[in-house]
Amino acid sequence: MDVVAGMVNVVAYYRVSTKGQGESGLGIEAQRTYVQMAAKQQGWNVVAEYTDTVSGTIAPVERPERPECRKALSHGLPIVAAKIDRISRSVLHIAQLMEKVDFKIATMPMADRFQLHLYAALAEQERQFISQRTKDALGALQERADSGCAVSKEKVNRRSDNLVLARKAKQEKAAQNASSPKGQGHQAKLAPYVMAALYKGVSTLQALADALNAQALLTSRGGEWSPTTVRRLMLALDVTFKKA
Repeated sequence: MDVVAGMVNVVAYYRVSTKGQGESGLGIEAQRTYVQMAAKQQGWNVVAEYTDTVSGTIAPVERPERPECRKALSHGLPIVAAKIDRISRSVLHIAQLMEKVDFKIATMPMADRFQLHLYAALAEQERQFISQRTKDALGALQERADSGCAVSKEKVNRRSDNLVLARKAKQEKAAQNASSPKGQGHQAKLAPYVMAALYKGVSTLQALADALNAQALLTSRGGEWSPTTVRRLMLALDVTFKKA
């Protein structure tokens, strides 16, 4: 990492929600522009860039680029994101990240921790509004379909078919990952740690996740453990918690 005299070294973080956006650069270039403009104005030197193609609902600590990003953060460098929703729209996620690292937002570079909490709350509220508007629109579409509207029926059926296909593709991908030599090898390495934790009396998914994280053990995607990823691991290893 090169050090530029008189400048503060930072790590840039970009996030897009879909693979198509990630491959096309749609959204990434705009985020990079925001960061570069703020860096020039604030005297920041961007020494590394990391990009995730994941949903904003996934906690930052569980994202694929987290381990690589953590290497840079071990030097005490702050993260810079274009907008706060690129990190997360969840107040909880933002608060958790604040406890681990320092981060800045390019579109409001002077914001302090209190202000970032407020903006995170607004971003979370926006997500809730979007979700509710989507539910209302789908409800209205279903009502029109139920009343006999042929166009609405076709849209409802097409959406239903797409959901089934997407769910099937997701299940197939998860099965492939679990059954792949790499996935099985990773699970085998973790098995002794899981069994040791169960032997010591760990009896909840969160407690087992905490035990694995405490030993700096990562998921197959390189993220930290959560109750969801622990449950998948236990199913793959065919183990259960001891009955009280």
